[in-house]
Amino acid sequence: MKNKQPSSGTFKGILRYLKPYMPLLICTILLALCTVAGQLAVPYFVGEAIDLIKGAGDVDYTKLYDLFIVIAVCIGAAAFGQWGMSLCNNHIAYKVLADVRRDAFRKLQKLPLSYLDTRAYGDISGVIVSDAEQFADGLLLGFTQLFTGLSTIGGVLAIMLVMRWEIALVVFVITPLSLFCSRFIAKRTYTMFKKQSEVRAEQTAFIDEMIGNLKVVKAYTHEDENEETFDEINGRMKKCSLRAVFFSSTTNPVTRFVNSVVYAAVALSGALFAIANPLTFTVGNLTTFLSYSNQYTKPFNEISEVITEFQNSLACAARIFALLHEEEEVADGTETLGTAEGRVTLTDVAFSYDKERELIRDLNVEAPAGKRVAIVGPTGCGKTTLINLLMRFYDVDEGSVCVDGKDVRKLSRASLRKNYGMVLQETWLKAATVRENLCMGRPDCTEEEMIAAAKAAHAHSFITRLPKGYDTVIGSEGSLSQGQRQLLCIARIMLCRPPMLILDEATSNIDTRTEHKVQDAFARLMQGRTCFVVAHRLSTIQTADTILVMKAGKIIEQGTHKELLEKGGFYRDLYEAQFAE
Repeated sequence: MKNKQPSSGTFKGILRYLKPYMPLLICTILLALCTVAGQLAVPYFVGEAIDLIKGAGDVDYTKLYDLFIVIAVCIGAAAFGQWGMSLCNNHIAYKVLADVRRDAFRKLQKLPLSYLDTRAYGDISGVIVSDAEQFADGLLLGFTQLFTGLSTIGGVLAIMLVMRWEIALVVFVITPLSLFCSRFIAKRTYTMFKKQSEVRAEQTAFIDEMIGNLKVVKAYTHEDENEETFDEINGRMKKCSLRAVFFSSTTNPVTRFVNSVVYAAVALSGALFAIANPLTFTVGNLTTFLSYSNQYTKPFNEISEVITEFQNSLACAARIFALLHEEEEVADGTETLGTAEGRVTLTDVAFSYDKERELIRDLNVEAPAGKRVAIVGPTGCGKTTLINLLMRFYDVDEGSVCVDGKDVRKLSRASLRKNYGMVLQETWLKAATVRENLCMGRPDCTEEEMIAAAKAAHAHSFITRLPKGYDTVIGSEGSLSQGQRQLLCIARIMLCRPPMLILDEATSNIDTRTEHKVQDAFARLMQGRTCFVVAHRLSTIQTADTILVMKAGKIIEQGTHKELLEKGGFYRDLYEAQFAE
């Protein structure tokens, strides 16, 4: 089975994120040593205090008082070290969490659209939110207990060897059994926690999808089917979680059993030594050894718990680093496109999303500057794909796409896209005020320019009726229809006035009366600009300079509306299907 254990790349990734906080890490280690030193000193001085109580009326109170002061100081030092270590660990863990989420989000901006198109959004958000949180929690717990645990084990073993190596040898021989049990269980829990993390992401993605499309679910009375799907995923989640928790929960009882055996062995052997050598091994020494045996075995319990949590943390870290190591978009071009004239050429273009299924082959398009090019055809013929290539959301497999004679692959994406204004059938507005949404493309615009653009898009009237006008927060105080949202997207483009336009069913959600008004505004906006118009309603593209008729990824006809009707080909069939009466 693959991925039974975390790869070395996961550990390297964790160390890379810890590197900037190395001073805090060193401080954590020093405070851990301070904590352990204080905790280990207490049993020794308690044993010394017990030996000062020799019998009734034979107690050295002066030395006993001094020892109590020393014990109090040791306890205070251990408490201070524990507090300081927790403070440093919190800082490290949550700084690393912030860094991981920042890098993961930045990575999303650099990933190709093909990555996002082939994965559920809930799965991706689950990695950044849930998995990162689990990773930070495991990291925090690991730092808090791992350092103190290892230091305690080493310190206790050293002291016991100095005091009485024979008894220390008993502890040392039995202890590996605890380590063996912990390792045996840890090997199996990593795979289970990794599977749990994957199923949890699948569940998050399904819930996210269903909430976002609940209207469609209800419209098609698909509630029962969704419940069945959710129950199936939830069942797998329950099974994975129970198996992971069951195996991980066996660690603590097993190690506690071994620890009890160690304690009994120390008590028996220590008692025999005390009876045989009362002068060299006192009751106080025996008490100290018993305390140390508890301190020695306790970290194994804690470390076993840490290992369980750490396995979950590593499983989540592996998913995060898998995202961070995804291949980014093809390197950006170095040339900068200024204000484009708008001459667009596609030459011998071949492209497909799935390399085994050909979509576009030998596509040639010539769009002169300032001309209006319409693209029509049946669903799945490649119209939207052509837009993706123009905007360089995807790069061509063969051939070239050129703007003003420059191959777009040599241009920076930012400079290319600044020259395009795009209005899609699916509107997107961020959770912000109407003003912020309109000015997204031109943050430096004036109030007058913004209002003029809204009026040109026939959006000003409904904006002023919102509770706070242009300062209304969309999705909170303002509830907008799809048509109103699309008008805002159109106004946003009219404010930017780019040299090239892409309109993909830009008026599909607008009523006919408003559409005629917006089309007039678009007609004024299109003057002198290169425009690509994707349309299903052929009435909206009759005035286009060139109409490209696509079918199965190829242009089968092109010409003006009148020329294509006279040809009596596929375009005429489409036109007559819409205007049969």
